Amino acid sequence: MAMTETLSASLPTAIERLIDDVLRLADDSDLSLATAESCTGGLLASILTDVEGRSHVFERGFVVYTDGAKVQMLQVAPDLLATYGAVSEPVARAMAEGALQRSGAGLVLAVTGFAGPAGPDDETGLVHFAVASRGGTTTHAVRRFGEIGRGPCRLACLEVALTMMKAALETQQSPSVNRD
Repeated sequence: MAMTETLSASLPTAIERLIDDVLRLADDSDLSLATAESCTGGLLASILTDVEGRSHVFERGFVVYTDGAKVQMLQVAPDLLATYGAVSEPVARAMAEGALQRSGAGLVLAVTGFAGPAGPDDETGLVHFAVASRGGTTTHAVRRFGEIGRGPCRLACLEVALTMMKAALETQQSPSVNRD
């Protein structure tokens, strides 16, 4: 198993395995990856570029912490943000699809959430994820991690994000079943 160079001592073994799986699957498929991150602040991009011999599959990352950045960099519609809020399924999907359109990547993972306390009506630990791929559908997942702290929440986000990326890559690698 390839290990991250910089963060290995800080990452759980399960996350290290997922990083290796995602990078290997993307490399074997000759598919590049991108991320669109809000609450993880670029942490996912960082770990995907930290494995020697595999980081070439990572194409780019968008760190879009503010609503303005989401609009400017990913062209998330301002009315979507106003209607649903930045931490929502529609915005996660729009982030993933926007990053896919603005990159050369074949697969994008987007994450937006409240890793720590936010506004009075915001649910701490609420995180939305979306995966978009060229020629595929965009999938979504939501997790409610609760008040576990910013660091633990971000690590939990990494595990969910990598698991979703791995599943999407495995789906793309699966041979089509011919049914007569």
